[in-house]
Amino acid sequence: MEVSWHRSSHSGASGSSCVEVAWHKSSYSNDVGSACVEVAWSDGVLVRDSKHPAGPVLSVPVNAWHRLLTSR
Repeated sequence: MEVSWHRSSHSGASGSSCVEVAWHKSSYSNDVGSACVEVAWSDGVLVRDSKHPAGPVLSVPVNAWHRLLTSR
């Protein structure tokens, strides 16, 4: 499992109160360049494009993430 770290936007300029999260790449990812996501757990669930890790991050409330995963 590939894990990378993301510094929270709530971190102080001096690094005080620093919060980092571990990103987890989807088990469906491959190295051929397919569309994949990475998720991290914080106050909610953070989602980003694994091909653009410095790009935008979507923050989803935990209860909404759970509904997404359990919906049919």
